[in-house]
Amino acid sequence: MVGTVGLYEPDTYMEARPTYPLEWYSKLAALTPHHNLAWDVGTGNGQAAIGVSEHYKQVIATDVNMAQLERATPHPRVRYLHTPQTMNDNELVSLIGGENSVDLITVATAVHWFDLSHFYSIVSRVLRKPGGVLAVWCYFDMVMSPEFDSSSKISRLILCRFGPRKSETTCMRVTKRCRFHLRVLG
Repeated sequence: MVGTVGLYEPDTYMEARPTYPLEWYSKLAALTPHHNLAWDVGTGNGQAAIGVSEHYKQVIATDVNMAQLERATPHPRVRYLHTPQTMNDNELVSLIGGENSVDLITVATAVHWFDLSHFYSIVSRVLRKPGGVLAVWCYFDMVMSPEFDSSSKISRLILCRFGPRKSETTCMRVTKRCRFHLRVLG
């Protein structure tokens, strides 16, 4: 579903990978009515998963790159799972927690690796309805797929672009049918 195995040397990647402000995770947690399960997709070595774990009982952190996961920071509420590209959709949904089970899905600076139509189909199955939130952030502008815009049953989606300074961080809150409403969360 996501990633390119072996693209980065894991130790160098871990040193260069960005971290995010702790208050960012608090703001995301405030958007979900439940705090049982979060899924950090394309976790790399777990920077976002660790931040999310302070607000959710369990975080499933997945990546296609096993070498990245082997260097992930351990945490009692984070379960790192390898999701090879050969895994079928039903296996993946079951591994994450099942249909309608995930309160928050995060994608921290990894969405550029994804097969988006495949990712959205999995999100549609596992994200809790109502009340689940998909939060995607990166360092570049993002464009939503028209297929996702018109067919999504996801009620809330947060897209963020982090700038070099806090004042340059912008977030868009996307509501039903992905009508964009700019909302600065940072």
